[in-house]
Amino acid sequence: MEQKKEKLARFGMVSKGVVYALIGSLTTMAAFNLGGSKSGQQNALQFIREQPFGKVLLIILAIGLFGYTFYRWFEALKGAEEPWSNYKGFVKRSGYLISGIFYGALGVTALKMVLVGNSGSGGDSLISTIMSKSYGPYLLGFVAFCIAGKAIFQTYKAYSGEFRDDVNESKLGPKGKKILIRAGEIGFTARGIVSGIVAFLLCKVALGNSGSSGSKVAAFDFLQDTLGGVAMGVVALGLVVYAVFMFIQAKYAQIKI
Repeated sequence: MEQKKEKLARFGMVSKGVVYALIGSLTTMAAFNLGGSKSGQQNALQFIREQPFGKVLLIILAIGLFGYTFYRWFEALKGAEEPWSNYKGFVKRSGYLISGIFYGALGVTALKMVLVGNSGSGGDSLISTIMSKSYGPYLLGFVAFCIAGKAIFQTYKAYSGEFRDDVNESKLGPKGKKILIRAGEIGFTARGIVSGIVAFLLCKVALGNSGSSGSKVAAFDFLQDTLGGVAMGVVALGLVVYAVFMFIQAKYAQIKI
């Protein structure tokens, strides 16, 4: 039974990697006029749905995303990190819990696409609903603050090498370790950049400024408008590299369930 849970967790990591690989690849292609389109999670799911046997693939991906949710929640509740009472432990475990919720919701979205087709761009409508409430700006500002914290942590993880703690490097040769380190540094840096821009855009909305909502697509729009298509393509390619890190982690992660 424990072995089955471990396999489910590893499959979840692969599924997360697939999502990031698609987001990064489609956006990179758009940046260099090779087709594709600026993409976020839902765009990646829609791309899968449009492929042969797309609905079957979405169901498989959803199972994987639920597996990743299980893994994150296990880390949050029973993992070997510092306890909830410790500040560092509280931050890490809270992050795992929120991450599990996010990928679980993405799995639900994938299943909805199988059952009812395109689920639409719910992010913008959700933000509009939040902003229509009296407490909306404060709530959105808090979300922006949390995502900014995530951006800082991802950047820290990239340059501190902390991401290496998630992988059993003893099973990797010298070349494999080099690929792991480069993939982690580039991948987490790219995620930090995108998260930072999303936080900035959400903060603008919370302060009453009109414009794009906080999403990966909006972040790519911002990059293209401010720094150009090449910069957008480089960051998007970094997300593809992050997917490579996830695939390595899926095979060599130190999982204790």
